[in-house]
Amino acid sequence: MSEPIDIFRALADPTRLRIFALLRAMELSVGELAQVLGQSQPRVSRHVKILCDAGVAERRREGSWVFLGLGDPALVTPLTLAIDAWQPVPSRDHWQAADAARLAAVRADRAAAAARYFDAHAEQWDAIRSLHIAESEVEAAMRALLTDEAIGRLVDVGTGTGRMIALFGHAAESALGVDRSPQMLRLARARLAEAGLDAAELRQGDMYALPLSDAAADTVIIHQLLHFAHQPEAVIAEAARLIAPKGRLLIADFASHEREELRTEDAHVRLGFADQQIAHWFTDAGLALEAVQELQGGELTVKLWLGRRTQDIENQRKAA
Repeated sequence: MSEPIDIFRALADPTRLRIFALLRAMELSVGELAQVLGQSQPRVSRHVKILCDAGVAERRREGSWVFLGLGDPALVTPLTLAIDAWQPVPSRDHWQAADAARLAAVRADRAAAAARYFDAHAEQWDAIRSLHIAESEVEAAMRALLTDEAIGRLVDVGTGTGRMIALFGHAAESALGVDRSPQMLRLARARLAEAGLDAAELRQGDMYALPLSDAAADTVIIHQLLHFAHQPEAVIAEAARLIAPKGRLLIADFASHEREELRTEDAHVRLGFADQQIAHWFTDAGLALEAVQELQGGELTVKLWLGRRTQDIENQRKAA
């Protein structure tokens, strides 16, 4: 743990305080920080090093990219509470407003790039997925994890062409798919009609702000979506918000890997995930990690992570 003098020295510089505020909003690369701050990458890198040395921020390398996030919550949480308490309301800091506007532009650039890719590849989306591992193996493993009890109200986040609803919809009390791309939703509607699932509902929506109320689902699926998310922990937290007590969240995605070309060729943002990373995000979202399954094959390894909102966890969240 860093000494208090190191922490306060790190945050005493206005630029580093701005970086700290930006990292509270989302993880960013050094290049994106430079874009928001309007400073050179070498200068921003020097500031980042000071913050990381003090434990206020931390680096996480994925291939040739380095993402910056906040440091140990035990150290950072008291700082954020103090800053929020000291911060005048409304803030008169013009840098804060400018940074927020440029951060929104970074988000918009990311979203636009992803949307262009999804729309351009919608027709071939299932084929792209199948290049990595036989989808039949993944689906069989997902069925084994989910169908030992009632599916109940099913929500598929990032439904794409609707494959997960086609797979589990007949066993569900109700089925709803959410996707940002209108083209994907058009394809999903065609697929679900062919599958005899005309009653399934499809909505356009964002994975960070799902158009559903709390506890609206018994089973939530995030299938091969999380590696496209710049804030995967926020996606998990938003999905967990939908889950009723004893409900489940199943994530199917890639294990950590070093296939850097997937960033440029297939628009992947994250090069897979480690079990500890997912377990940590589950805990933060009020879920217990119940099962992990590894499916090797093809060029990448697929992992299944099953989380559950237990009654005890739900009671703890309400008490907090």
